[in-house]
Amino acid sequence: MDPSDKVIAKMIIEKAREFGACAAGIADVQAVKHSPSHLIYGKIGNYKTVGNKEGQIKPGEVVWPVGAKSAIIIAFEHAELKPEMDGWIKGYNGGTPGNRMLISINTKLSQWLEKEHGINTTKLRYHIESGGILLKDAAVLAGLGCIGKNNMLVTPQFGPRVRLRAMLTDTVLPSTGPVAFDPCEDCDMPCRTACPQGAFREKIYSEKKFGIDQLPARTGVFNRALCNRQMVLDENKSENMNIEGQDVPKRIIKYCRLCEFSCPVGRPSP
Repeated sequence: MDPSDKVIAKMIIEKAREFGACAAGIADVQAVKHSPSHLIYGKIGNYKTVGNKEGQIKPGEVVWPVGAKSAIIIAFEHAELKPEMDGWIKGYNGGTPGNRMLISINTKLSQWLEKEHGINTTKLRYHIESGGILLKDAAVLAGLGCIGKNNMLVTPQFGPRVRLRAMLTDTVLPSTGPVAFDPCEDCDMPCRTACPQGAFREKIYSEKKFGIDQLPARTGVFNRALCNRQMVLDENKSENMNIEGQDVPKRIIKYCRLCEFSCPVGRPSP
């Protein structure tokens, strides 16, 4: 690795923050391809969940652009005190204001890399079936945090209250992770009791079935169908509301975030 690559990597993270990201990191594409979520994605079945979109990619597949070497992952804080950032707005470009910000940051960072450093990038869509990747594992390998017992990315600064976006580069960049961070080891797991559907009551995924011991929610104690059931209920409770910058009211879906809000990581000390 050329020493100058480390300088560029540092500049990338700093520039991502300058453009509005709360955190950013870099992961090796080959490592991401062999991460737990990517290894089991084709085996979990029942891929259709709330938020899925019809795409050109078959269920259970992840398609990688030819020549992709490194993944840049950016995070944007979705604070509990700013619920509007996470509200899903029907007919709104980007879905949520927070995701719209992520798209903007990703675009600016991509343009900067290509113009200033001649590094070709591929900005990824969010949904797997539209060309995305499994972002949580990529973020772990980029050093942004760890997978928590709530099956979410848990970051040191913001806990699980972040959203992610990614791009790939055709240039090898030094990885910035993973890091030695694990606040869940001795936690009493308020996230698992907060779920209104009891999605963390029993073990659904097994080491024997998938051939690895790094399972969803760390130990396989997570029921995607029950989590999805709550999201359907949330959609049914959505209401039309006035949105700043919009001429007519839009339907807003406020998805359950209790497993996020119950997590003590990243909160100020009392």
